Amino acid sequence: MSRDTSPAVEDFLRERYARLSGAERMVMGASMFETARAFVLASFPSGLPQQEVRRRLCERFYGTLAERVYGKK
Repeated sequence: MSRDTSPAVEDFLRERYARLSGAERMVMGASMFETARAFVLASFPSGLPQQEVRRRLCERFYGTLAERVYGKK
């Protein structure tokens, strides 16, 4: 696998993240999830019923769990 980040930058980031509090890490993770969610929502056709949006989100993020929760398509 090709890496585009130098070892020095990886070390810097690892040290920086290690200094974050648990709350800061939680906020960072929630923010990343919301960004990913926005990208996924933008990829859906407009006008879908809310239940279909929920099913597709579940399928995109959690795979086969969507079938267990929402049933087969």
